[in-house]
Amino acid sequence: MPPKIPDPVRCGQSHTLSPRAAARRSRPASIAEMKIPFGARARLGVLAAPVWRRLSGRAQWRLARLRHRTFLVYAGGIVRDEQGRILLLRHRLWPAYRAWGLPGGYVNAGERLEDGVAREVREETALDVEVTGPPLHVAGGFRHRVEAYYAARVVGGRLDLDEGEILEARWWPLDALPDEMSPRLRSVIASLDLSRG
Repeated sequence: MPPKIPDPVRCGQSHTLSPRAAARRSRPASIAEMKIPFGARARLGVLAAPVWRRLSGRAQWRLARLRHRTFLVYAGGIVRDEQGRILLLRHRLWPAYRAWGLPGGYVNAGERLEDGVAREVREETALDVEVTGPPLHVAGGFRHRVEAYYAARVVGGRLDLDEGEILEARWWPLDALPDEMSPRLRSVIASLDLSRG
């Protein structure tokens, strides 16, 4: 006797999906969207970091394009404390000469930039932040990439780093930024009117 095929799963007013298609749709579209336990994610980051750093910029770019196929939109948070210091993270995946940077990452399809900043800060640091205004800086990064930086303030959470991506977090005064920071990002921070955020 052949197995019974369940009725199609209702997916909206105008069409239905078969159970098989519905199951495929509920799966992560990529490895990056999979829910990996935190410890496993950290171990994966530790293993992948040396390989990533050895890749050329072109190879890194091509791999990033597998996840974000059409256009890359990066949103970074300029998170400050009560003394006006900026939160910088030392990234595991970045080369040592520019290992320090702002929390941030690529925005997901359909996600508001401000929500992308809050999500990335939460993923990397476990801090909840609130974006405090419009973008302070927007620029074209590399080919097919736009970067937007927002001022943000901490509204909750406790610092707990994503060890797969982040090695260290520290609050830095504006006049004493670390040497191991990209000149481009240093100039972005130096040119900002942080009194707006």
